[in-house]
Amino acid sequence: MPQNVLSITQLTEYIRNKLDMDPNLGQVAVRGEISNYKVYPSGHHYFTLKDESAALKCVMFKGSAMRLRFRPENGMKVIAMGKVTVYPRDGAYQLYCAAMAMDGVGDLYAAFEQLKKKLAAEGLFDPAHKKPLPKYPGTIGIVTSSAGAAVHDMLRILRKRYPLSKVRLLPVRVQGAEAPGEIAAAIRYANHYRLADLLIVGRGGGSIEDLWAFNDEQVAHAIYDSQIPVISAVGHEPDVTISDYVADLRAATPSNAAELAVPDQDALRQNLDAMSAAMASALNRQLKAARQHLGVLSHSAALKSPTGYIEQREKSLELLKNRLIAAQNQTITRNNQRYIAAVSKLDALSPLKVLTRGYSMAQTEDGTVLRSVRQVELGERIAVYLSDGSLSATVMDKKEEAR
Repeated sequence: MPQNVLSITQLTEYIRNKLDMDPNLGQVAVRGEISNYKVYPSGHHYFTLKDESAALKCVMFKGSAMRLRFRPENGMKVIAMGKVTVYPRDGAYQLYCAAMAMDGVGDLYAAFEQLKKKLAAEGLFDPAHKKPLPKYPGTIGIVTSSAGAAVHDMLRILRKRYPLSKVRLLPVRVQGAEAPGEIAAAIRYANHYRLADLLIVGRGGGSIEDLWAFNDEQVAHAIYDSQIPVISAVGHEPDVTISDYVADLRAATPSNAAELAVPDQDALRQNLDAMSAAMASALNRQLKAARQHLGVLSHSAALKSPTGYIEQREKSLELLKNRLIAAQNQTITRNNQRYIAAVSKLDALSPLKVLTRGYSMAQTEDGTVLRSVRQVELGERIAVYLSDGSLSATVMDKKEEAR
């Protein structure tokens, strides 16, 4: 039996000391795919990095995790930096991760894509939510740094293009940790007090780190919630931020935002001149047509000879009256003919017509025509109608013939 018998704790401490003393393991970068990623209430992050053949347990404490610019997810390929040592309780070695980066892509780009995907799912980029810009804004609010060159370019262009608009500057920091909060607060302040008809939110060019304040979620929500239309003007044309997706309109540069915000006074003057010329031309055409009409009227018979005109109208009226009388006579004649024909038909169908041929008609006292001997009783009085008068008779006898 060996003379040196170690406890588990002693062996573990020995191995940990060996690992801690190895300079190659004190600062190591490991490439792998994240799995079993968990964030505990303490704020510590626990996960496993794996490749095709092996796996490595990792921990990132809260202080290091707070510096992450993106949120790690299962299946994500990353490069983790830190030191390798032994966790005594489990007797297993693991990586104490101090920093992490996306493998093949920068942290900021990964954070940008994650936030973009999240906000798109929430509907912040929905075109149906975007508001139209006012055609002639009375007041324009600019949310940017008061010390940058961008604000001076915008003011110069706005004054030149459309001096009728008032400009309100809402100065904010446009980079740094405090910038997103200030930008969002300025947008909400402008809405609360209705300071402008249109807002331009942005800054001049810079690196992705310089522009990062406009990739912030609270800025995105402030722009989305704004009742005042917002133009996003961040950086140069190739620079695209979350603000550009949420805003009602994206400008390539701050100077371009000023051009999009207001009309060009020179173009307006040209349009007014063209409209004035068109109105003058239309008025001249109307006057010319009116003169021509007046010329026709001045040569009319009514103006040359009023009595002759009246006589002409009298003749027309007399002709119309004669036509109405003739039409009325024709109508009366047709109606008379129809009346005579109807009377003839009625006369031919009248029962009284039969009486002239030697027949008679008998009725009871109440006027009922007798068609059967069963309608009267003996002693009942009846009336008998002949072609030249009527008789009153009493039924003395009746005889019913069998059929």
